[in-house]
Amino acid sequence: MAETTARAAAVGVLCGVRGGGEVLVVRALDDGPGLRVTRRCADLAELQAAAEAGLGRVAVLSADLDQLDLTAVATLRATGVAVVVLLDPERTTAAERARVAGADLVLEAPTEPAGAAMLADRVAVLATTVGSAHVVHPQERVSAGGDPWDAVAAPPVQRGRLVAVWGPTGAPGRSTVALHLAAEVAASGTATLLADADSYGGCLAQLLGVLDEAPGLAAAARAAGQGSLDLVMLARLAPYVAPDLRLLSGITRADRWPELAATALDAVWVVARRLAAVVVLDCGFSVEQDEVLSYDTRAPRRNAATLGALAAADEVVVVGAADPVGIQRLVRALSDLAELGVSPQHVVVNRVRASVAGPQPARAVARALERYAGIRDAILVPDDRPSLDAAVLEARTLREIAPGSPARRALVELAGRLGGTNGAARGEAPRRSAVPAPFA
Repeated sequence: MAETTARAAAVGVLCGVRGGGEVLVVRALDDGPGLRVTRRCADLAELQAAAEAGLGRVAVLSADLDQLDLTAVATLRATGVAVVVLLDPERTTAAERARVAGADLVLEAPTEPAGAAMLADRVAVLATTVGSAHVVHPQERVSAGGDPWDAVAAPPVQRGRLVAVWGPTGAPGRSTVALHLAAEVAASGTATLLADADSYGGCLAQLLGVLDEAPGLAAAARAAGQGSLDLVMLARLAPYVAPDLRLLSGITRADRWPELAATALDAVWVVARRLAAVVVLDCGFSVEQDEVLSYDTRAPRRNAATLGALAAADEVVVVGAADPVGIQRLVRALSDLAELGVSPQHVVVNRVRASVAGPQPARAVARALERYAGIRDAILVPDDRPSLDAAVLEARTLREIAPGSPARRALVELAGRLGGTNGAARGEAPRRSAVPAPFA
């Protein structure tokens, strides 16, 4: 009776182990302290279904299981299951190891009973910590060149700051603000990466006159999903468009949004933080969470790129338009972000002009924001349509084409608040070099 009770209280283990060592692993796990094998799965789909059904708290699977990648590992972990991946040291390449870097534990597949017993002990220890927070994302160790499956803690990884530029629907000027913010930060000598994460139609490549037939962000997401994204590859996908400024171009067609998987983008941002000191993300407008599909944890999310960027960002810049409709949308958008748990550190009101806000537009906009949203320190960007039109026409930034523009001065102030400018940023910038700087 006592043995039956102990078996019932044991932690369930799901096995998806392939090859001749399956029997050895299953026996060791089933005999392990506090463990019980509840399902032996033939493929990844069966294993994911068992995890979603709550049949186990730990999944042990082979690294060469078909369709196993970073997204599949994240899907398993999202069900509350700890993931243990077994590697064949003689056949597994570094790229294949990186594919499963998001696992909780990565070990060599045992070939003898003693090794299988040690595996069971490690799994038993892991089972007691299921659901606990992870201090270091495994992908950070991969991008740093460390060993993600080493049980010893990796050294601290130097991380750049992630700044998300977001705004409500209605084209308030998110891309314009993101572009010129990144340009001003880069002008101070800070290594900057500008990424177009707008899944409804990126335009940063066109604004900078970059011929972009293959979106860099989509390619980076594919590589991250396969576990092959590293600093060198991301640097190749994000070429220099100005001194100290790289561009990771986005998709220009809204129907390509499934290419921007949430788990893959999370890995991209981890590597991006190591490539640049400041990463500026131009986000899409929608923050809907697809409640109708929420029952299916494997369903892709239409707004995953935006939601993931806002969640990962160290600082959020919210952009609104300076007209009655734009202010109303901005106030509601700030409420939407609060419901998501996002606290915007900077609010920017774009295209401030007397023709739509009265004879004292800046004062009128400031009073409206203070009254309806409690915002007292918003940055107001004056409407300078001639300079902005000229910048778009010549595919250049305000810093290059109109350094004295009042709109540019407001954006320099924003960059200063982010700590990305110094005194030199207020002067005129040299013309963009035709030869990109080499990757160091």
